[in-house]
Amino acid sequence: MRTVFNPHNVNSDTGFNFELFFEISPDLLCIAGYDGYFKRINPTVSKVLGYTMEELFSRPINDFVYVDDQQVTSKSRENLTHSIPLLNFENRYVTKSGEIVWLSWTSMPVDADKLVFAIAKNITHKKKLEEDRIAFIANLTNVNNDLKQLNYTTSHDLRSPVSNLLSVFSLLDVSKIQDEETLEFIDMLKQATENLQDTLNNYVDALSGKGGLNVEIGDLDMEESLNSVLHSLSSLVKNSQAIITADFSEVKTVKFNKAYLESIFLNLLTNSIKYANPDSIPTISIYSRKANGIDQLIFTDSGLGFDMDKVKDKVFGFNQRFHGSADSKGIGLYLVYNHITSLGGNIVIDSKPNKGTTFTISFKP
Repeated sequence: MRTVFNPHNVNSDTGFNFELFFEISPDLLCIAGYDGYFKRINPTVSKVLGYTMEELFSRPINDFVYVDDQQVTSKSRENLTHSIPLLNFENRYVTKSGEIVWLSWTSMPVDADKLVFAIAKNITHKKKLEEDRIAFIANLTNVNNDLKQLNYTTSHDLRSPVSNLLSVFSLLDVSKIQDEETLEFIDMLKQATENLQDTLNNYVDALSGKGGLNVEIGDLDMEESLNSVLHSLSSLVKNSQAIITADFSEVKTVKFNKAYLESIFLNLLTNSIKYANPDSIPTISIYSRKANGIDQLIFTDSGLGFDMDKVKDKVFGFNQRFHGSADSKGIGLYLVYNHITSLGGNIVIDSKPNKGTTFTISFKP
């Protein structure tokens, strides 16, 4: 003899009121017939969809389903009539006010009674977050592509005036110049222009590759990379009278991208000199170390520093300025941060106003 569960009964053995459980559940609980109509629903179904109980019982369930989901819902319901359970099935319903809600269903058929017992969770908020995330990624991809194109165009277009400038140096007859200091300045300008040409060529070659910027990783000598940057900044360093000490004895080489590492040195050095304490000569200390098996680069200066309580996580943000310098663009630290994190590393900053700044760069293990 088949026993049919009656939710109105109170179990005499346990004392549990199953009717109360059905009525107060925050999920949508329903019993539907194989004929496609609701047979019983809890108040949550009415609350979520906005229809009265009578309205929900009087029409086929598929009438409440969003039109684009009606066909796949009918097919899934047909599977239920063949004793195939429905697990985590998602579809959209239209409320009485015209809003769309997303529901995730788990449905179990009872073939003997021609009934389906189903539970649904309202996942509209989750779906909205997913849509926002997809839209954000799409927008970010478009912005990234625009930036790549801008970088390519800028790097390409700058090569012509740089080449013209090098041509001027080749036409310049330095044998007629007797002043040693002038000759030294000309040589420094020529070398800086040649370095700029090499950098632009490297950017154009990299951006011309398939998929945009091709980041090559290799074993880099950190002292060589630093010396290359110091050579291009020789005039700036000389004029600032900056005192720079470097020690790479503990970690000589690091697996990284050459252009990125030089850009890190370039931006940290120029920032340290640009934002030096006006009452003292810029003092910069650069050294490497290994901490818990991780290669690190420590960069410390004696400059103006930051009030970390105020700047917090904005210090590495794009177009962020903190010292009001006329030539500040708020890009240097943004580039440093992205160079490091894009290759699996991280950077930590410790700073106090007028007490200098320490950057601790940890490379990917």
